[in-house]
Amino acid sequence: MKTIINTTNAPAPIGPYSQAVKANGFLFVSGQIALNPANGELVLDDVKTETTQVMENLKAILTEAGADFSSVIKTGIFLKDMNDFAAVNEVYGSYFSDNFPARETVQVAALPRNVNVEISVVALVD
Repeated sequence: MKTIINTTNAPAPIGPYSQAVKANGFLFVSGQIALNPANGELVLDDVKTETTQVMENLKAILTEAGADFSSVIKTGIFLKDMNDFAAVNEVYGSYFSDNFPARETVQVAALPRNVNVEISVVALVD
């Protein structure tokens, strides 16, 4: 059985997908970009601010599903420019205390709405 997770505290999907799907003790959270859920505007001041908005969107979805960053077991980070790795990593790392999840970080040719970073997560849930 699968359960669709949606919250108004994170941006609504901009395509045919769910914010997250819970199935068999796992939560699969779709990639998040720096859309402010309050006004639908992109937050692109700088890559750290952008990454913070991405992480806050992920946090809102995790919370809606009854999870948090300590539940995350795998992340995927997609960057438009690998030169942003250190700045993104600094913000990303501040959301985890220890027992960091597995992860990959890759540079891609383009991201939705021409953003600089997109992050997805997989978490364990009850």
